[in-house]
Amino acid sequence: MPVIKTPQEFNVEDLFLDLRTVTGAPLYLKCEGFNFAGSVKLKAAAEMVAAAERDGLIRPDSVLVESSSGNLGIALAMVAADKGLRFLCVTDPRCNTASRRLMRALGAEVMVIEAQDPNGGYLESRIRFVRDLCASDSRHVWLNQYANPGNWRAHYRHTAPAIARGFPGLEVLFVGAGTTGTLMGCARYFKERGAPVTIVAVDAVGSVTFGGLPERRMVPGLGTSVRPELVDESWVDDVVHVPETDTIRACHDLAARGFLFGGSTGTVVSGATRWLEEKYPGEEPVAVAVSPDLGERYLDSIYEEGWLREHFGPPGPPDRSHWSAHP
Repeated sequence: MPVIKTPQEFNVEDLFLDLRTVTGAPLYLKCEGFNFAGSVKLKAAAEMVAAAERDGLIRPDSVLVESSSGNLGIALAMVAADKGLRFLCVTDPRCNTASRRLMRALGAEVMVIEAQDPNGGYLESRIRFVRDLCASDSRHVWLNQYANPGNWRAHYRHTAPAIARGFPGLEVLFVGAGTTGTLMGCARYFKERGAPVTIVAVDAVGSVTFGGLPERRMVPGLGTSVRPELVDESWVDDVVHVPETDTIRACHDLAARGFLFGGSTGTVVSGATRWLEEKYPGEEPVAVAVSPDLGERYLDSIYEEGWLREHFGPPGPPDRSHWSAHP
């Protein structure tokens, strides 16, 4: 019987969903949404705060600050609440209303940046605001998930070993690319051990992380409008870009079978399914994909008919024109 004293002590590491009964693909989904923060980001939040404490960067009057589209902000709000620290999340209009309300319920302040970047995103504007804020007041401590090694170390120490324990014969691992913390941590773990595992990054069409052209993106989570400092393509074997229409379709297909997942999971499942169809037709390799979160925070967006019609028009056949997979 687990008995905990802090919310970050609890996380389900060994829950995997066999997607063959849902999508027909030979794919196991590592479900990371079963903790008090509701996402894989709790690991990175706890690791980065602990490292900042060890390094003496956090004082009693410190205000933690981070740029986040939702999940890391929620995780940091939870860790900050546990430690009695103030936290400010700098986000943008794409952050789900439910995520903003949850952060505020945990005692965090939420700042929404409305100004878009020249490339149509918000990340550059968010980061500029954070930098200016920290320069104007030394109490603010920016953890910087885009460059902080604690981000990938959390997954090197926890996420990847859990996958290795559950699937010692692993052949392919699919990881979504946002800040690339989960991706880099898992890739380093398997590559440093010489494991014969193909690491496939799954990104959104319109993301610049792997050199793509910036385009409008409405689903928060994966993809960036500014290349993260953490990303190192030498650890990655392949990259798949998924259009948001296919992300949404995958989410709805999973929900139709009783599994309500978030947008990032829809992207990863869609990309992994397509990649396996192309690379292993008719075969069943040992393949695992990482699911970052569950779907309750997306009820007002990707699961809401009005939002879908506003941003994507009436439903139609899947758009495969933007699919890409390259070594």
